[in-house]
Amino acid sequence: MKEIRVKTAQSEYGVIIGFGALKRLESLLLGLHADCVVFVADTNTISIARQVYNDITGIKLKKIIEIPAGEVNKTPETAVKLCSAFAASGLTRGSVAVAVGGGVIGDTVGFAAAIYLRGIRFVQVPTTIIAATDSSVGGKTGVDLPEGKNLIGAFRQPEAVFADTCLLDTLPGREITSGLGEVLKYYLLGAFEEKCLDVFPLSRDSLKSVDFEELIARCVEFKARLVCEDEFDNGVRRYLNLGHTFGHALEKHCEYTRYNHGEAVAIGIKIAVRLGIKLGITDAEVLYELDSVAWKMGLQTDTELKISELFRNITTDKKRLGDNSNIILLKRLRAPTVVTLTDSELREAVSEL
Repeated sequence: MKEIRVKTAQSEYGVIIGFGALKRLESLLLGLHADCVVFVADTNTISIARQVYNDITGIKLKKIIEIPAGEVNKTPETAVKLCSAFAASGLTRGSVAVAVGGGVIGDTVGFAAAIYLRGIRFVQVPTTIIAATDSSVGGKTGVDLPEGKNLIGAFRQPEAVFADTCLLDTLPGREITSGLGEVLKYYLLGAFEEKCLDVFPLSRDSLKSVDFEELIARCVEFKARLVCEDEFDNGVRRYLNLGHTFGHALEKHCEYTRYNHGEAVAIGIKIAVRLGIKLGITDAEVLYELDSVAWKMGLQTDTELKISELFRNITTDKKRLGDNSNIILLKRLRAPTVVTLTDSELREAVSEL
């Protein structure tokens, strides 16, 4: 088991990673002196939340709230309903919300915690690979609008993250594979060395292995360093958006039903690499490395959709400034850069991909 410390100007917390990490949750909650602890899960993770609830015996006042699953339900309406449920449950500023689930749950509960009573404390219990390696760490919370993904949000750091690898065994096969989209991103950014790829292809046993625990930890360590340096996403933290401008556009174009987030990110990374090569920024060897590692992970990085079809959704990305899009590209492996393109430049570039 490993613990990574995340330090920002206003907070510091631990990310506990490994088999049995959840055994430390009760101690953390008791240390927070919570007057009430509410566990929030969706229809996919409610059984896990009940188990976690039952394992916490030292806190008398506990509640469970269930919200609908899926990106289509990651909306302002869901966040408001969750805040109403907080109020009905009697939560105060001394209370703690525990998000049990993947990225959608973590983002939604974190956002509700940020706005309810102008801020209550919350804890992340990620149950997916994407959430364990990426979305549960760093304090980005938010919900989607019809116009785009994560357009309403707030920075709100959790009190702690408990990434118990025993929970990953509950994932369907597709969720295991697609969750590696973020891991692929971290490899290309330089979070871990090639030898760490020996854990692939994953099996049910290797999900709980020390090697995969180490891989998660390396991703979290990398993100923690960038968050420490750039909590509010104005500088180096933007590198973590590699593939996301195109991935988010792909998700929205397909109305969040065809691709899940990890699949879309993997495809978005390849689009970014191809764009970088076309612009003369990315070394062509990066494309070979991307395809090789994606194959080892079992990830699909191609789509039959024309990239030009995504243009309208690309230009609603929240990282735009004026009429310009800030795109994360790779000069070479482990060497990300931010490239600013006007709408006309971006339209022309993607039309030829």
